Amino acid sequence: MSDYFYEPRKGHGLPHDPFKAIVAPRPIGWVATVDAQGRPNLAPYSFFNAVSSFPPMVYFNSEGRKDSIDNAEATREFTCSLVSAELARAMNATSAPVAHGVNEFDMAGLAMAPSTRVKPPRVAEAIAALECKVTQIIQLADVDGKLLDSWMVLGEVVGVHIDDRWLKDGIFDTAGARPIARCGYRGDYTEISSLFEMIRPTA
Repeated sequence: MSDYFYEPRKGHGLPHDPFKAIVAPRPIGWVATVDAQGRPNLAPYSFFNAVSSFPPMVYFNSEGRKDSIDNAEATREFTCSLVSAELARAMNATSAPVAHGVNEFDMAGLAMAPSTRVKPPRVAEAIAALECKVTQIIQLADVDGKLLDSWMVLGEVVGVHIDDRWLKDGIFDTAGARPIARCGYRGDYTEISSLFEMIRPTA
C-alpha cells in the first residue's frame, strides 16, 4: 500500500486540504449567544463536539475572533441547537458574514424559543437544543507556543430540550432526527439517517 505523506506546515500539495475531510463527519454546533445589550447572534460551527458526559460538556471553536466568542466571554452563556436535514439551508444562511448586531434568526426566517437556564434563545424549529454555561475560553497555541487566532469555548450543559416526538421508548431517535454533519472541503455535508449497533466487550 502506498502512503501519501505531508507535513501541514510545508503544504499538502493537493487541490484541497484533506484534513477536514479526514476528520469527519463533524457535528454542527448551531450556537446562539447574546451580547451585553441582549441582542441575539446565531452561527454554525463545524469544530464542535461533546467532550464529557459527567457533567455533560461541549465545545465549539472559532478560527478568528467572532461575535460568538465575544458574546460568550461577556455573558458566559450559549445554546446549541441540533441541525436536522430540514434545517440545513437555514443553518447555512446563518453562516453568512454580516455586521455586528444583525439578527441571524430573522435573516434565516427562524423563530427564537426562550431558554430556561440561560439568556440566549434556542432555534424554535430544532428537534433538540442544549443550554450551556461557559466554563473556559482558551486561545489555542501551536507546538512552538505561538498564540493563534483560534478560540475554543467549553461549556457545561445545564439544560436539555427535546421534541418528545423523537423519544422512542425513552431513547432519542438520532436516525429519525436526521442530523447533518460536515465532511470537509467546500460544502460537503452528510445526513445521518441509519445506525448500527456494536456493544463494547466486557473484561
